[in-house]
Amino acid sequence: MHTVAVLALDDVIPFDLATPIEVFSWARLPDGRSAYQVKVCGATASVAAGAFALQPPYGLEVLAEADTIVLPGCRDLDRPIPEPVLDALRDAAAQGTRIASICIGAFVFAATGLLDGQRATTHWFAADLLTERHPEIEVDPNVLYVDNGQFLTSAGAAAGLDLCLHLVRRDYGSAVAADAARTAVMPLEREGGQAQFIVHDQPPTPRGSELEPLLRWMEENCAGDLTLDDLAAQAGMSTRTLNRRFREQTGTTPLQWLLRTRIRRAQSLLEATSQPVDRIAGRVGFGSPTAFRERFKRVVGTNPHAYRAAFRQADPAGRAPVR
Repeated sequence: MHTVAVLALDDVIPFDLATPIEVFSWARLPDGRSAYQVKVCGATASVAAGAFALQPPYGLEVLAEADTIVLPGCRDLDRPIPEPVLDALRDAAAQGTRIASICIGAFVFAATGLLDGQRATTHWFAADLLTERHPEIEVDPNVLYVDNGQFLTSAGAAAGLDLCLHLVRRDYGSAVAADAARTAVMPLEREGGQAQFIVHDQPPTPRGSELEPLLRWMEENCAGDLTLDDLAAQAGMSTRTLNRRFREQTGTTPLQWLLRTRIRRAQSLLEATSQPVDRIAGRVGFGSPTAFRERFKRVVGTNPHAYRAAFRQADPAGRAPVR
């Protein structure tokens, strides 16, 4: 099992701390087993966390045992990071351990020197300060997260959700990530300056809404040549009413929802099969391979061939790679 150590330092931001705990705890393998073991650790027996204090059940020794270390943000950016913490993080990195920061946790990360010469991000309000304090880091405030392979950083607090789901996707593939995303009730797409590689096999459906039967029907029939009139007829509404209800309940239009469903189906096929891209385009409902490629790049941020090359290596059996 993949072990995630979440480091809680004094003045830790509760949302940043809870994000990796929750996301990695939601992840389940196809057979129902937990995908991760999450351990909260600290440098002291008691840690201040704003309105409350917490007692981390583990010490810094857990960092040497973890496969992934997550660094939540701390409110006081002027508080020195204890040297034992920095040494433990550097030692873990030297062993090949993956390290990720959430929001202004990038300042803890930067203090280790591990981000020197690399691209990174943090919350937009702190980006200039991070650049000022660590000019050797290429700070990009216009993205949700930056994945350098072993070292990752995310922007504001909500972007930590995107980053954690991205890590689940890297470790176990789209099906496990999709299940965790549905549990998190994540939006279909997160608007930002960076392409999102978080995959939802099927977009989350508003449970119990009047549109739920239609959305499930669309997911099952997305490969068909569907028009807005077809969707309205299936829902028993006028096209005008359908458009209005769709925007109220999903924040997008029926046809945009359909297109995104098709793209996600294509992502799964690119990962799990060796079928030619043009064939996949037809299987997911695109009449033109060119239109499919254009739409895929607009949604995912890369072309189908590059996506397959980057993500087909995920183990379909649901095993995390050995670090």
